[in-house]
Amino acid sequence: MKTVYSPRHHGHSGHVELYNGQIVPAFEKPERAEMIRAAVEARGFGATIAPAEHGLAPLSRVHDPRYVDFLSQLTELWLADERPLPILPSFWRAPGMRYIEPETVDGKLGHFSFDAGCCFVAGTWDAIRASADVALTGVDLIRAGESSAFALCRPPGHHAHANAMGGYCFINNAAVAAQAFRDAGAGRVAILDVDYHHGNGTQTIFYDRADVLVLNIHGDPRQEYPYFLGHADEIGAGDGEGFNGNYPLRWGTGFDAWGEALDHACHRVAAYAPDVVVVSLGVDTYKDDPISQFRLDSPDYLAIGGRIARLGLPTLFVQEGGYAVEAIGVNVANTLEGFLQR
Repeated sequence: MKTVYSPRHHGHSGHVELYNGQIVPAFEKPERAEMIRAAVEARGFGATIAPAEHGLAPLSRVHDPRYVDFLSQLTELWLADERPLPILPSFWRAPGMRYIEPETVDGKLGHFSFDAGCCFVAGTWDAIRASADVALTGVDLIRAGESSAFALCRPPGHHAHANAMGGYCFINNAAVAAQAFRDAGAGRVAILDVDYHHGNGTQTIFYDRADVLVLNIHGDPRQEYPYFLGHADEIGAGDGEGFNGNYPLRWGTGFDAWGEALDHACHRVAAYAPDVVVVSLGVDTYKDDPISQFRLDSPDYLAIGGRIARLGLPTLFVQEGGYAVEAIGVNVANTLEGFLQR
């Protein structure tokens, strides 16, 4: 299994977030990707390769082009007002407010975001583009005949909506990858999101479509971020009815209950019979993750990888969350090892 990695993620460094009512250094930090890369390379799964450039067109297949333009221009707009970095949004639309893009940069920030979890520094846009290219290069590997690949994306992506950033996520890498598979001829694609937090962006992007099955195993939104999506009765709409599945689990869930949800989700993937599976791989389900409340332990990730491997389908792993930095490399590497050992 090849790993796709770009050092350009380091451009997204020194960023902050609003947490517990304070502006603090972001939990999503460069060390995460480096710990993962080191652990995966130490296991000897396969070569680590650089991403190829894919341009912005694949991003606009799932994101509003105006949103992509905003991301590309934000730092320039901000600095033109002689304002200091970093950049955080602080205004948002409430239900009933109109969806008209403001002219000012503060208004645009609120228009194209849903929380204060996405901070821009000077190198953020370049890191975003590189992260998307990492995912798309993973698609290239699968299309070229590889049975699996690991896209070590940073920043992550699954919270990003078609026209809004949030939860550390700017471009939805898993959604971009799934659409790229479809555009290249895949009849059906399944996205299996095993991150602790619900992949609200991925759900909304494909909610009315039957060609991409989206399944999420995550913290119950009555208790956990992103709070406003991820309930079990969200099954898709229109043509997509029946092609979205959520497995909300309560705080304190251990591997027995979590593994049952995974097994059920995998049965749904098998019944759907996709041409390829995209796994949104978050390991913030780990018992010592600083911002999560599940109780999985490092050996459990071997079983997770093994269960996904039993699907017997081409599989692209796309890195999402995981914030226990000292353990993140082991947990990701265990997932991939469990997959490869089957």
